Amino acid sequence: MAGTAERLRQLRHVALDMDGTIYHGGQLFDTTLPFLELLREQGIGYSFVTNNCSRSRAQYVAHLQEMGIDASLEQLLTSADATIAYLKCEKPAIRSIYVIGTESLRAEFAAAGFKVASNDDEPDAVVVGFDTALRYENLCRASYWVREGKPFFATHPDMFCPSDAPLVLVDCGAVCACIQSATGRAPEAVLGKPDPRMLAPVLQRYELTADQVAMVGDRLYTDMAMAVRAGAFGVFVQTGDGKTGAGDADAPAPDLVVPGLAEFGAALVAARSN
Repeated sequence: MAGTAERLRQLRHVALDMDGTIYHGGQLFDTTLPFLELLREQGIGYSFVTNNCSRSRAQYVAHLQEMGIDASLEQLLTSADATIAYLKCEKPAIRSIYVIGTESLRAEFAAAGFKVASNDDEPDAVVVGFDTALRYENLCRASYWVREGKPFFATHPDMFCPSDAPLVLVDCGAVCACIQSATGRAPEAVLGKPDPRMLAPVLQRYELTADQVAMVGDRLYTDMAMAVRAGAFGVFVQTGDGKTGAGDADAPAPDLVVPGLAEFGAALVAARSN
């Protein structure tokens, strides 16, 4: 197996997690813009890959541009995209879905051709995402359909979303745990990281093999687990909620652990200059 330096020299693209990796909450890390400039200088492409589906891709592009990052729709991939692709490919009979999620998430499914069921409709399936305005009534309705045997899917497994506010932002995985506790049923598929299919659009779009891509993120059980499962180079940054990875004893070891993006950039330059 190739060593770390050789694998760094093979890289042609970097897939970047967002919150905890390039920013935290509403604050862009000082190292982010210099790191992206370094990638451009080295001729390395980059994409933004996030499990947080509370915003649409267009909203993320606007958010990044407000922070000074020049990004396009083609560079954004969320767990909603992975879930939509999965349902269309693997579950083509599902046309109507009951969605636990933001208005933006519901609009993403509608734009993809699904009927988004109301509380008065019987859906073909239930999809749970990250809902920042979760209503008890909707949680109960989703649980009812899950108990009735409707197919049950989750956009991603994260239990909480990073925040720079004094809050714990309850995320998709925790909501699914609530539904599972009430109904006895877990989601039959959980898309987004660490599912390796989350990285597939990046490989296809830029005609890459997995060993030419680095997955950079701050969570072992999602970002690094996907890197291992997809065959990509996993770079764990200690800038987010994961810090040293404590509590993720069962998660796979990253290929490279760095304090932040600046150190990863330095490692890239050093490897490519030899």
